[in-house]
This record gives sequence, C-alpha cells and structure tokens, in this order.
Amino acid sequence: MLEGVRIRRRVRAGLAQLVFVAVGLGAGLVVPRIAWGPRVSSAQVIDTLLAIGLGLLGAVAVIFSLLFLVVQWVATTFTPRLMLFRDDPIIWRAFGFALGIAVFCVTSALAIGKQPEVSAAVPLLAMLLVLVQIALLRTLQLRAFTAIQLAPALGAIAARGRKAFDAMYSGRSSPARSPLPPPHMSVGWQHPPMVLQQVEVDRLIDAATAANVVIVVRHSPGATLHHSSRVADIYGGTLPEARVLQGLIVGKERTFDQDPLLAVRLLADIALRALSPAVNDPATAVQALDELGDLLASAAATRLDPLRLTDHNGVERLIVVLPEWEEFIRTGVDDIACAVNSPMVVTGLQDMLRRVRDRADPDRTELIDRRLTWLDDRVAQRNLP
Repeated sequence: MLEGVRIRRRVRAGLAQLVFVAVGLGAGLVVPRIAWGPRVSSAQVIDTLLAIGLGLLGAVAVIFSLLFLVVQWVATTFTPRLMLFRDDPIIWRAFGFALGIAVFCVTSALAIGKQPEVSAAVPLLAMLLVLVQIALLRTLQLRAFTAIQLAPALGAIAARGRKAFDAMYSGRSSPARSPLPPPHMSVGWQHPPMVLQQVEVDRLIDAATAANVVIVVRHSPGATLHHSSRVADIYGGTLPEARVLQGLIVGKERTFDQDPLLAVRLLADIALRALSPAVNDPATAVQALDELGDLLASAAATRLDPLRLTDHNGVERLIVVLPEWEEFIRTGVDDIACAVNSPMVVTGLQDMLRRVRDRADPDRTELIDRRLTWLDDRVAQRNLP
C-alpha cells in the first residue's frame, strides 16, 4: 500500500460480499425463533436447509468458472484490456448472495437444533432466496453471453466511452478562465509506476479551498504516473503533498470512470487484433471503426479544454489536464492506418475520417486531411483499386 494514495476504488466487491454474509448470519439466527404462523417438522427443515446450503457451493463454482471463461475469451478475442464483464456488479452480487444464502441455511439448521417444530417461514424464506439466486444466475449467464459477442461488446465500449467523455468535457467545468496566481510548489510521484484512474475532485477542491490555493493536476485520468514525474502544481500558496495525493485514485489498469481515451484505445485495439496476420478479419476491423468514428466525431466537435472546477464561492480551485484532439486522433487512427493491408479496411478508415471531418471544427480538419492524404498515397503505392 502506498502511503497517502488511494489505490482501490470506493466500492469494493469484498465489502458487498461481507454484507451478504452478515445479513445471512443474522437472518439465520433470528428467523428460526419466529413463534407465530404454521409449524413444520424440524427434521425435514434441517435436511432441506443443509441440502440448499451445500448445493449453493456449486453455484459459487459456476460463477467463478463463468468469470474465468469470459475473461479468457475476451482477452484472446478482443483485447486483454477489456474488463467490462469482470467489473460488472452482477458477478460479485450473485457470488455474495449465494454465500449469504449458504450462511443463512447452515446457521438456521444449527439454530433449530433439537426443536421438534419450527416456523414454516424458515423453509419458505430459503426457497424464496433460492428463486432469487436462480434469477441472478440467469441474468449473469445472459450478461456473459452478451460479453463474448462482437456487436454488443463494441456497443458497450462506445457507450462507456461517451459517458466518460461527457462527464469530463461537458461536466462541471467553469467557462471563465481566471488568471492563475504565482506558482509555489510541485507535487512529485515517488512510487512505482501506477495508472491514474480517478481524480477525486470534491476532495481536492476542499483541500484547495482550505489552503486558498489552485491545484493543477498535470496528468489526465488514464495516464501512467512514473517515478519522479510531476503530478500536480500548486498555485497561490503551499499545500502538503499528502493532501494532493489523497485525492488521486491509482491502480494497475485503466478504468472508464474518468478516462475519455480508454474507449478509443480499446476499439483501436480490437481493430488492430482483427488486422493481425493470425486473425485476418477485416470485417471485424470495419465494424470497430463504425463505433470508433462516432467517438472521434464527438471529440472533433467538442471544445477539448482542461477541466476547470470552482468552489462554492465560484473561485477556481482545481484544473485537470485532459487529452486534446491530437491525442484522440493519434490513438484512434494512426496505429490502424499503419497496420492496414485490406482494401476493405482502407476504405472503411477513409470513410470514417470523412465522417469525422464533416462534424469537426474547422481548426481540427488539418490533422484529418493529413491522414486522408497519407492513406490515399498508400493506396496509390500499392496499386489498390
């Protein structure tokens, strides 16, 4: 654990599972004590509860087997950086719910003990929980089936990318640009390389307001923080480095939460894998270009300024550097343009760039025209029709 830095995300899957287990334990101790309502033989109820509790261990094995299968499939078919299914809350909720039911059944069986009769609410509740678990498993299987299909996977990536893009470029950014006070200090990264996953804007704004300073985060979410690199600058005063680092959530891999370039990177990776000699699937690459072009067109038509946030008094307190237009087009186009050998993909890439150009601001068409000219020259050199 790096001191003063948040590595894990706010919501932890382990905490949710612990809650399910705790609720199952509490219900297992309380429900058998119900004295009202119809009564049933304890021996039959105990046998049923133990059978359900032990049988749910198989459901836990199915959940993990499905997780490993889908993650492996996605990593080898699409890209190893695509972890939408692994991070889907339904997986850990289904797993935690199964553990909770198992704990409830075993605890209830032990709590009944040698009682001759027990309330019918115990087996009824157990059966109801099993039905809910079956519904969760069905939902999980449908999500897994969707995750290994090309079109839904591309659509999910693009949807998450649009959400992150809107959050960072069309969120709470202040339109006014007030001049920054004089710089006073810089905050460096003195740890092993980590990916900046999120910037906790509220925490940093509160820290900057208390110290009457402006914090400028020099890396956008999704960038890798290297040892001795400059993470942030403090303007107008001083602020302990730990206060700044506590507002950064880092990890080993990129996440969609605040990373506007991740979806572009993933779609480009899928297209590149489809163009590799081992796969040679140009139709998949063209399908990825359809979603990629929509994201690039949105970026080309949007004002890509840094994220500027103010405190409750309207004073600018936090600036987060974000990717500019050149980074979007370099990430989404250049690698594919260099790897393309198929006339189908060349045509698809040209059409995508023309669609992006039609929606782009006039000052961004130059970079698009350069790539269109480069593609035209490459086609002419290879005598492609």
